[in-house]
This record gives sequence, structure tokens and C-alpha cells, in this order.
Amino acid sequence: MSPEKAQAYWKENISTILKLLVVWFIVSFGCGILFINELNTIEISGVKLGFWFAQQGSIYVFVILIFVYVAKMTAIDEKYDVHE
Repeated sequence: MSPEKAQAYWKENISTILKLLVVWFIVSFGCGILFINELNTIEISGVKLGFWFAQQGSIYVFVILIFVYVAKMTAIDEKYDVHE
């Protein structure tokens, strides 16, 4: 792989990671701590939404982000012809 192609690959890789980390931060810290009072005004099946995000929601989102990362990295690997 040429140095320019390798640099573009890692730039796209790091960009993907940073975007997913921002989503994870917003969901875990934002919804679980910062916006909890606003989210607690919404109830689903008797459970306040802010409490749900703090206890379970951020974990579900993290697991979903793992699958999104795998899909995105598979596409990036194929784009730069470094897949297995």
C-alpha cells in the first residue's frame, strides 16, 4: 500500500472512531447525567427515560455502536483493499 493510501485509510479510520465516540459520549454522559431532568419528564412503561439511559440505555447504544463500527470498518477495509 502506498504511503498516501495508508494515510487516507488511517484518516478515515480515526474519523469513524471519533464520530462513534461522540455518539457514545452524548448518550452516556449527556442522556445519563446532563439531560437527565429533561428526559425524566418522559416515562415509558412507568420508567423515567433519564433513569433508563443511565442504567441500561447507554449500554445498549454501546453494543449497537460496536456493530456499526464493524460494518463501517469492513466497508473501509474493502475500499482500501486491505480486507482479509
